[in-house]
Amino acid sequence: MDFSLTAEQEQIRDAVAKICARFPDEYWLARDRAGGFPDDFHRALADAGWLGIAMPTAHGGAGLGITEAALMMQTIAASGAGLSGASAVHMNIFGLHPVVVFGDEAQKRRWLPPLIAGRDRACFAVTEPDAGLNTLKLKTRAVRDGDHYVVSGQKIWISTAQVATKVLLLARTTPVEEARGTRGLSLFYTDLDRRFVEVREIEKMGRKSVDSNQVFFDGLRVSAADLIGEEGRGFEYILHGMNPERILIASEAVGLGRAALARAAKYAGERVVFGRPIGQNQAVQHPLARCWMELEAANLMALKAASLYDAGEPCGAEANAAKYLGAEAGFRACEQAILVHGGMGYAKEYHVERYLREAWIPRLAPVSPQLILCFIAEKVLGLPKSY
Repeated sequence: MDFSLTAEQEQIRDAVAKICARFPDEYWLARDRAGGFPDDFHRALADAGWLGIAMPTAHGGAGLGITEAALMMQTIAASGAGLSGASAVHMNIFGLHPVVVFGDEAQKRRWLPPLIAGRDRACFAVTEPDAGLNTLKLKTRAVRDGDHYVVSGQKIWISTAQVATKVLLLARTTPVEEARGTRGLSLFYTDLDRRFVEVREIEKMGRKSVDSNQVFFDGLRVSAADLIGEEGRGFEYILHGMNPERILIASEAVGLGRAALARAAKYAGERVVFGRPIGQNQAVQHPLARCWMELEAANLMALKAASLYDAGEPCGAEANAAKYLGAEAGFRACEQAILVHGGMGYAKEYHVERYLREAWIPRLAPVSPQLILCFIAEKVLGLPKSY
C-alpha cells in the first residue's frame, strides 16, 4: 500500500501551484472585499488546460481521474485561494460528469469543449427552498411541449449563476403523485436564457467572489436535445456526480485547513511575548499538532475514496466520510489559526478570519454532517433508517 504521489501527480500539483502563485493572498482579500467573479484566475486555469482535468481526451480534456482532480482542488485551496478559488472552478470538475457518463456523443461534442476551454460557465441547479436535501420532492416542472420542455420553478443556493451561460438542471417531468421510486425527475444541460430566468444573489458570510443565488424559471424553453439520457431518470444520473463532489469538497477543505495551519505555525514562530515565541508554549503547540494530524487523516480518507472511485469500486461510505472528516478538520484548523493569532486573527489583513468564514461551506454543503452520519449508520453499520 503506497500513499505517496506519483511523479505525474507531483507535476500536476506543482504546475497548479505555480499558477496559483500569480494570485496571492492580497488578490483574494481584494476579491473578498469587493466581490466579482475571479475571471482572470478562471481564465489562467482554462488556458493551462486544467478545467478539463477529469474530462475525456476525445473532447479536449486530460482524461485523468478524480484523484488528480482532488489533488488539483486541494492545491488551489491550500495556496490561500481557499474556497473562493476552488469554487470558481469546482463545477467544471464534477458537474458535467453525468454528461460524460450518460450523454450521447453529439451532446459531448457540443457541450464539453466549450466548458473545458472556459468559453462556457455552468451552474448546477438542483436544490429548492422547500425540498432541501429531500431531492425526490423537487417541484420545479419541465413540461413537454413538442420538441421542447417548458420549465417553471425555483432553485436556491445556486453558485455562479450570475456569470453562468449554461445550467445543469434537475426538474420534474412526472408529477410527484404519479412518480414511482426514484423516477420522475429529468436532467437537462441547456442555455441559461435570462429572458426567462431571474437570478437574485444571496448576500452571505463568505466567498463573496463566487456568487450564490436564488434562481427563478418562468417558461424557459429547453430543447429535447438538451435532455441527458432518458426522461425520468435524472435522479439516478446525478448520483454519479455526488461521490466525486464529496471527494473534491473534502480535498478543498483539507487544502483550506493547511493554508490556515501554515499561517498559524509561521505566526507562532515569529510572535514573541514574555521574551519567547508563543510557539514555544505547549498550549499553542499541541492544538496545532492535533490539527495537522486531523488534516492528514482526512486527506488519507479522501485519497482512499478517490482511488476507489477511479478503480470503479463502490465508494459511497468513503466519499461521505472524507467529506465529513475533511470539513471538520479544515474548520478546526481555521479556528485554531485565529486563536493563535489572538486579536490579530480577527483582522482581515492576516487572512485567517476569511479562511474561517469559508470553512463553513464544506461543513454545510453539499450535504449536512448529520445526514452523513445517518448514511454511515444505515449503510455501513446496518442500523435502521432514521429518516
